[in-house]
Amino acid sequence: MTVMLGEIRRLVTVTLDGVEVRVPEGATILDALRAHGVDTPTLCWAPNLTPINACRVCMVDVEGSRVLVPSCARAVEDGMVVRTDSEKVQHSRRMVLELLASSADMSQTDPDVQRWMTKYGVDAGRYGPPAPPAADGERDRRHPGHHQEPDGSTAANVAQPVKVDNDLYVRDYGRCIMCYKCVKACGTDAQFTFAISAAGRGFDTRIATEYNTELPDSACVYCGNCVGVCPTGALKSVSEHELRESGEWDEENETVTTTICSFCGVGCNLELHVQHNKIVNVTSPSDHSVTHGHLCIKGRFGFQHVQNLPD
Repeated sequence: MTVMLGEIRRLVTVTLDGVEVRVPEGATILDALRAHGVDTPTLCWAPNLTPINACRVCMVDVEGSRVLVPSCARAVEDGMVVRTDSEKVQHSRRMVLELLASSADMSQTDPDVQRWMTKYGVDAGRYGPPAPPAADGERDRRHPGHHQEPDGSTAANVAQPVKVDNDLYVRDYGRCIMCYKCVKACGTDAQFTFAISAAGRGFDTRIATEYNTELPDSACVYCGNCVGVCPTGALKSVSEHELRESGEWDEENETVTTTICSFCGVGCNLELHVQHNKIVNVTSPSDHSVTHGHLCIKGRFGFQHVQNLPD
């Protein structure tokens, strides 16, 4: 009998907030923190994506380092001493969350993000009211908070309307924090479609389709993997959007049931999110050996037939 063994890695000793632990060599600091139950905020990190190192909310204090380091991207080293509860770390996390809350609507983030904002005493209004998102590159670069009217005058730039241009998902860029998770999921980390990417510079930076074409005319295959990794609700299914708009969204009473997709024989695991006896969203476990959290258009959006009852 042949026994297949996984990669064997030696263990290194790391001190986390005064507690000495042993973790596999090559693991990140965040891996070590999560393995040992240390609550660490993340926004741009996901277990099924390459570390993006963009949001900077997971910063930690490493002894001997001149500056704070991103725990999601920094590998552990033998003898490393890490502090996550220092005044410097708490100040950094609070400031990052406040800056993000001043630039985007964070009201539809998951409960963990809301808990972190409370934990670090985030004052979302400390930097003023939320700034409007870049409107397809039309914002006046000289006045970041304004755009130029056809007559040459400037006026306060209003937030972009929610983009509802297909039957499956909507884009609400007023909630986008530019974490780049959707770009990675659409690219080399999952779908290899490259339908979306970051466009513009500075205040004009935004998520856009290739050549800023309309979504139905782009390379998008509507797999929804960008929706699956979005942490703020900037991308969400049409069903969720409509329920939120009508005031019927009821996440507190939502149930999640795991099943297997029946559209083909690959064997993808599905998590059916059900509210009031109706499927409202479909996801997949990030640790599932087949999907790694990613699905195709049928798996993520092809559930309507389950609810089509005869008259």
